[in-house]
Amino acid sequence: MAKRDYYEVLGLARNASEADIKKAYRRQAMKHHPDRNPDDKSAEAKFKEANEAYEILTDAQKRAAYDQFGHAGVDPSMAAGARGGGGFQGGAAGANFADIFGDVFGDIFGGGGGGRRGQAYRGADLRYNLELSLEDAVRGAEVRIRVPTLEACDTCKGSGAKAGTSATACVTCGGHGQVRMQQGFFSIQQTCPACRGSGKVIKNPCDACHGQGRIKASKTLSVKVPAGVDEGDQIRLAGEGEAGEVGGPAGDLYVQVRLKPHDLFKRDGDDLHCEMPVSFATAALGGDMEIPTLDGRANLKIPAGTQTGKVFRLRGKGVRNVRSHETGDLYCHASVETPVNLNKRQKELLEEFEASLREGSAHHSPREQSWVEKLKTFLG
Repeated sequence: MAKRDYYEVLGLARNASEADIKKAYRRQAMKHHPDRNPDDKSAEAKFKEANEAYEILTDAQKRAAYDQFGHAGVDPSMAAGARGGGGFQGGAAGANFADIFGDVFGDIFGGGGGGRRGQAYRGADLRYNLELSLEDAVRGAEVRIRVPTLEACDTCKGSGAKAGTSATACVTCGGHGQVRMQQGFFSIQQTCPACRGSGKVIKNPCDACHGQGRIKASKTLSVKVPAGVDEGDQIRLAGEGEAGEVGGPAGDLYVQVRLKPHDLFKRDGDDLHCEMPVSFATAALGGDMEIPTLDGRANLKIPAGTQTGKVFRLRGKGVRNVRSHETGDLYCHASVETPVNLNKRQKELLEEFEASLREGSAHHSPREQSWVEKLKTFLG
């Protein structure tokens, strides 16, 4: 049977944000999880389908490949199970509903979440703002960045306990990680405040990390920037976020692209724009101009009578889209430049030229003539 569209599976539009994807997956997971639908094979199938869609659409590279090529663009062997998982095995042996709840609904830049007994906490995701020149964004580049983070403590190997000791069961919750509060007729279960849901406490904390299991550090990473990225695009580096607590997995690092202002060009999606000063004589008589592009130089023919604001389009001289691989255009906006710092002879020549224009009946300045007519009508 052919696979359904991943966006259709989660009930999303193709431009859905990562937060929208997580919310949609939460609804599907709660509705179709096998623990809530025992002996319902159709619910199990829908749960697997939602898991697969979630993994593909929350991975920037896989999502880009899927958007371009559909199911053929993603490796089927990498599309099984929910984020970081290996597929549902059915019943109690499969994914625990609380695991899904903690993973999917945790804040993307928070991490952690409520815990079960002995649960290791996933590290927080990090974001790094990367400033790129227009040239590097268009052509692609490999840049090195230095990121402050939290790493697993080498002294205690992330356990938080002093060498030769280990964590003990929490006396507040009896090692369960949960405490039950009775309020009238209602019984409320919540995460244990003493052990934060781990079910264990450290009586002899590590001297290096003071029982946290993590220490402040910084690391240098190499980031491959694909050609065509634009302002606001994100590059995800899996496992390069903060180290998890109690030996938990590390979070991810999201590199946010920021474009530096360029001296000549302004970017608008896949198109580039530049202002092109044109001399008074060239604008009046026409001629050839050499203009810059990101690929080198190009010649542009300026027709006689060119006015300020006229736009010249050079096809295929813009930016190649990082997803569709289609190339935009370069738009050159003409700006006729008025001569300055004229000497006496140059002023005389211009005065003679102006006088010659006013002789005869030909209209050499149609915009001025139109403006004068409108002015007469306005003034009555």
